[in-house]
Amino acid sequence: MDYRLKRIRRELAYKGSILDVYKDTMELPDGKTEVWDFVDHRKGGACIVPVLPDGRILVIRQYRPAIDQETVELPAGARNSAAEDTMETARRELLEETGCRAGRLSLLLKLKTAAAYCSEFTDVYLAEELDMGESQSLDEAEEIRYEAVPLSTLLEKIYAGEIQDSKTVAGILAYAARK
Repeated sequence: MDYRLKRIRRELAYKGSILDVYKDTMELPDGKTEVWDFVDHRKGGACIVPVLPDGRILVIRQYRPAIDQETVELPAGARNSAAEDTMETARRELLEETGCRAGRLSLLLKLKTAAAYCSEFTDVYLAEELDMGESQSLDEAEEIRYEAVPLSTLLEKIYAGEIQDSKTVAGILAYAARK
């Protein structure tokens, strides 16, 4: 389809270590122009749905300064580089955040986190045949606790609005639909 909405100029407003923020001048279908914000996430990442043999799912709890509250999330993280395979990212993040290794890891779904204004993507993996033999190896800035929770409880928390992290909601719902 030939769209009438067009970007006519892009200016870098901020360059960060993972994110670049741009001011895009957009020509609207009626010919007017507006300035829109665009966030380029240079790495992308992976998220993991780690399922224990008894069916419980490992989730993490951590404080998120951007929203000033503790969240319940699936283990996840950014790729070390734009060239890193997201399956490798998933393996690394699962081990770092929970101390688990997955005997079997399979792609569950692919997400565009906020397609209206950001290029970030997250590949969500199902991790099974978990080996809980190691301890967490968190990054310096991470304070993460993990716990095993039944799928039914996680679904209740999603529908009650207690779990709102988009990759976590999508991952848990995709896993539940697959069962």
